[in-house]
Amino acid sequence: MDLLLDINVAVDVCTRRSPFYQDADLALAKCLYEGGRLWLYAGSVQTLEYVTRQELQQRQPPDAPPLSAKQLARQARNLLKAFSADKGWLAALASEGEVFDSDDPEDEQLIRALDRFQPGVIKLLTRDQGLIDAYLGKTITPAQYCQLPIKNSVLDFIDLKIQQDAIRPQLENDIHRVLHHGQYIMGPEIAELEAALAAYVGVKHCITVSSGTDSLEIALRALGVGPGDEVITVPFTWISSAEVIGLVGATPVFVDIEPVSFNIDVARIEAAITPRTKAILPVSLFGQMPDYAAINAIAARHGLAVIEDGAQSFGATQHGRRSCGVTTIGSTSFFPAKPLGCYGDGGALFTDDDELAEKIRAIRTHGGIRRHHHPLLGMNGRFDTLQAAVLLAKLPHFAGEVEARGRIGARYSEQLKDCCITPQVIPGNTHVYAQYTIRLAERERVSEVLKAQGIPTAVYYPKCLHEQPVFAGLGYRWGDFPEAERASREVLSLPMHPWLTESDQDRIISALSFCLKT
Repeated sequence: MDLLLDINVAVDVCTRRSPFYQDADLALAKCLYEGGRLWLYAGSVQTLEYVTRQELQQRQPPDAPPLSAKQLARQARNLLKAFSADKGWLAALASEGEVFDSDDPEDEQLIRALDRFQPGVIKLLTRDQGLIDAYLGKTITPAQYCQLPIKNSVLDFIDLKIQQDAIRPQLENDIHRVLHHGQYIMGPEIAELEAALAAYVGVKHCITVSSGTDSLEIALRALGVGPGDEVITVPFTWISSAEVIGLVGATPVFVDIEPVSFNIDVARIEAAITPRTKAILPVSLFGQMPDYAAINAIAARHGLAVIEDGAQSFGATQHGRRSCGVTTIGSTSFFPAKPLGCYGDGGALFTDDDELAEKIRAIRTHGGIRRHHHPLLGMNGRFDTLQAAVLLAKLPHFAGEVEARGRIGARYSEQLKDCCITPQVIPGNTHVYAQYTIRLAERERVSEVLKAQGIPTAVYYPKCLHEQPVFAGLGYRWGDFPEAERASREVLSLPMHPWLTESDQDRIISALSFCLKT
């Protein structure tokens, strides 16, 4: 549960107002221990400063020289600045300003702010008894909160809240900029983001699209892949990688994975090529890239295009070149859980080929190269301007997050190497650990034991694509891809994100190590 702090509670803590601050201190500490967040309401800033200043004035010793209004204001602001440094700020929304019919407009604003959330997610921490009586279920006193049973914190598998808190000012500013200019489709943020992403990857063109799945389909269409063609990919991945091949009328041809990296076994690709093969679509699974030098060499010998599905590897490198910038077309996803994610669906395509870039842009917008002129069959695949604003707020922090992912992943591997099979970083690669994935025989038992201790896990992917009913007509059977099949029965992903603390990671490592030894 999160807590929104009423002004009286905030002032109690800031000024150490007796006897109230003791319960307030305990309540705030309990909330943080249980994994909750503490919020202040942005619309209360002026009142918060005024009440803090008044409290400081009342507490001046009678024999001390009186402080000037400017001195009191400075003291109050310094206290509030320190107090608010680790708190979140709830923005004051327009609907919370229409409160003048209320007996207490300020209280009404706070309650309306709570109404943004689902019941039970957040409560107003206050010692105003009138407010408590008027809004039962939405308010709680510090003393009442401290008396609630202490709950062991449940770790987040991927914690997006910490990042959002850190970038909230820029995020809200960028979103409001879009709301004000009103260009919700293909607004100026789209071109700004595409230029920034192209520069980051190191290619000439970035074209944002509506999802990672659409990005793969658009890439295939831009390459002219269609009925009668074959596209080589892997059976151990999310369904999108093969689904899009079927959607354009082509046939997916699966090649087994190598057990160390979970990526396509390059040594098996050439045997899968036929006169109908039009492209190779490898997946950079879990956060690192397959051997694209070898893949590109095979493709060149046979006149094939290569599309990198870099949905999980954006930010990774191979011999200094970034994921999505090493093949004919690179594709990524901005699904919220990806290394660089927005707050909805989204994706992007990357290429150095001017002609392909023009086709991709056309296909993204109903096949049109200019208004009312449509030489290609396309789709409505445009990226939302609001989502571009979200990524523009996130992008300056991305390099630091990639570094943190690598550090946390390496620490996992060092600590767990003696009790399970840990992911290996292939020489020449960096790894962004979109998922930190181990292999073990007792996956279900281990997952249940960790869950009971508040540690979530996930399985990517419990069933290979050739086992999916939709691909039954391809004629593959169990045993055709032994490494992929074995991986699907053994993989288990642990909590992984750039803000995972060492103490939380130690908790995961200790619980897993103990479980595997018993």
